[in-house]
Amino acid sequence: MSDTSAFCDAAQRLLGERGFTRDADIMASWLTDWRGRYTGKALGLASPANTREVADLVKLCARYGVPIVPQGGNSGMSGGATPDESGASVILSLRRMNAIRHFASEAMQITCDAGLVLQTLHDTVEAEGLRFPLTLGGKGSATVGGLIATNAGGTQVLRHGNMRAQVLGLEAVMADGSVFDALRALKKDNRGFDLKQLLIGSEGTLGIVTAATLRLLPGIAERAVLWAGVNDIRTARRLLLHAQRHAPQALEGFEVIPRHSHDAVMRYSPDSRPPLAGPHHWHVLIELVADRAAAASLADLARSLLETAMEAELIEDATIAQSEAQAEAFWTIRDSISPAERAIGPAMQHDIAVPVEDMADFIAETVPKVESAFPGVRAVAFGHLGDGNVHFHAIAPEGARPGAWEAEQGKTVSRFVHDEVTAWRGTISAEHGIGQMKVEELARLADPAQLALMRAVKQALDPAGILNPGKLVRLETEGKSL
Repeated sequence: MSDTSAFCDAAQRLLGERGFTRDADIMASWLTDWRGRYTGKALGLASPANTREVADLVKLCARYGVPIVPQGGNSGMSGGATPDESGASVILSLRRMNAIRHFASEAMQITCDAGLVLQTLHDTVEAEGLRFPLTLGGKGSATVGGLIATNAGGTQVLRHGNMRAQVLGLEAVMADGSVFDALRALKKDNRGFDLKQLLIGSEGTLGIVTAATLRLLPGIAERAVLWAGVNDIRTARRLLLHAQRHAPQALEGFEVIPRHSHDAVMRYSPDSRPPLAGPHHWHVLIELVADRAAAASLADLARSLLETAMEAELIEDATIAQSEAQAEAFWTIRDSISPAERAIGPAMQHDIAVPVEDMADFIAETVPKVESAFPGVRAVAFGHLGDGNVHFHAIAPEGARPGAWEAEQGKTVSRFVHDEVTAWRGTISAEHGIGQMKVEELARLADPAQLALMRAVKQALDPAGILNPGKLVRLETEGKSL
């Protein structure tokens, strides 16, 4: 019997028919990333039911030298959960591990498996009058483990921080199959390194997150969702500062949307309706929230914010959602930008950040630079202006061939954008991770000392390089499998 057959037989015995399959039809949808940019092959699909099965599987993989590609909801943006084309890896899906282990509503904490879907988490805690303060467009498929592995952001980072700020405790299986148990949420714990923080954002290259204890907040008693039209991105920045001064305790989200992205959504989704009557160069989506004590005054605060902004000539037109359905419709426009622009044709998507105070200037100066350097390319930037993080998309010229354009001119465009970001003291990955998409660019642009430290940590925790090889950082030992 070959080593491959022996491994697969052992995995089948360990996890059972439901827990391990080599069926091509079942595996097919998990071999391609959400954007359709990367497609790989795998020895099999492992779906363990609990942490002990994950640990035993990792030990088995270590014994046979089989690489492991952890996967949550397969909704990542950088190809971080897609295996390579060698067919030597096992996809480790945590979808079966979706239990809530402990819900301490009084302490405002919840402990859950890594496979729990974000939308389910939201629904569970909201039923108890609480909320989990992180959301994003893919909340119906993104899992807790995937959010932790990529240190996900979303639309509420402005007030509450990214996923790292929500994690109070963590459980993970390490490369040797040992279980790192730091689930207990302690206010103070000074026993050396905070190892859970090392695993957050490591994209499954240091350990496999199997469970987490998360912080919760009191539920929102009232919210006001505002939509404003502004003349340019620098004015949008001034509007942000105005909102922060006018409603510092209520400002929850501040998203900017250029006219191109707004109009793309209107064409893509026939049910969408423009929030404002006339055209505007830029649109701003603002959310204010209040607890029970402040709920009664929130509507007045929202109106006052818009009135004072109008007096200061910061906005051209604005409206406030008159119902929860309309508020959701506003947010649906924002969440539909990526699929709407994907429907236009090929594009290079950049998840970048520069210092918050520089982002408006960066957009205003870099968009025309890109379009001048690459005739026919349309550059658009949208997203979390208050976090200094926008999604900077370079849309291919009309008629460009999908696949070919990205592999050829698209790569050159990305290098140009990343060079500009670096010159502005920014980062090429703000919330989507490095995955396999940006490995080469990280190696090209990152500080050498930072790269050396990351590789040293990877070497120490995963010397054989079996955990998510080819992602984030690479070791010489990677790829030496069956």
